[in-house]
Amino acid sequence: MSLMTTTTLLKMALLSAMLCCFALAQESAGSWAPSLTSIAQAMEKAQAEAHPQAPYQVIREYRVFGANNSSADSVVVAAVDFRPPRSQNYNIQSWSGSSRGQQVVRRILDHEAEAAAKVNQPRTASITSDNYDFTYIGETVLDGQPCYLLGLKPKRKEKDLISGEAWLDKQSFLVRHIEGELAKTPSWWLKRVRVKLAFADIEGTWLQTGMEAVADVRILGPHTLTSRILDYRGTDVVAFKTLGPSGVRYRDRKHKGRSD
Repeated sequence: MSLMTTTTLLKMALLSAMLCCFALAQESAGSWAPSLTSIAQAMEKAQAEAHPQAPYQVIREYRVFGANNSSADSVVVAAVDFRPPRSQNYNIQSWSGSSRGQQVVRRILDHEAEAAAKVNQPRTASITSDNYDFTYIGETVLDGQPCYLLGLKPKRKEKDLISGEAWLDKQSFLVRHIEGELAKTPSWWLKRVRVKLAFADIEGTWLQTGMEAVADVRILGPHTLTSRILDYRGTDVVAFKTLGPSGVRYRDRKHKGRSD
């Protein structure tokens, strides 16, 4: 074998080894997964920093659908006031259809207000290691935004906790979406409740923007409750409602009749 042939073979072998190493490096980089602990810590830090500092109000629309109904049995519109750190109240602005829908919405909003008022207790619904064991499922894209997909396993059977999955924004580490079943149903009449929660930034405030809950009701079958934000109002609106023009604290009156 000539010296030229030997040199050529050595060069080819070296090039092949370099390409192999490069391919392995690419495969390693592509399959690399971040530390679950670091993701959870960043998520908890982001949640703590995302708590609003100024009062705001959201106008929510709730719709209640009975079993096998394509149109809503009841539509309820509520104004919900938030005054950080933990004060919340609401006013039913209008409702139509079955009065059952209004009763369901009032129970939900009363529960939210009671949970918000517990100043000395941690938020039971927070996606934190105090409430959940996490598993790393992988990376995905939601509405064009790269996300980490985490499995949620509640540490306790509570109606504010969800057994399912969370879509975590890779840039902000805030939760964009949650799907799963309530760890504990709110009532004996409900065999199970599956929920979908959507979150997004609205004028600098990270909020729950939508919800769908499908409840398997004993005897009656599946019923669905949805909510969405119709409007967001900042500090000025809530401040005016807190102290009216006369300087006297303003208290919302809950509607006793339906409003068209």
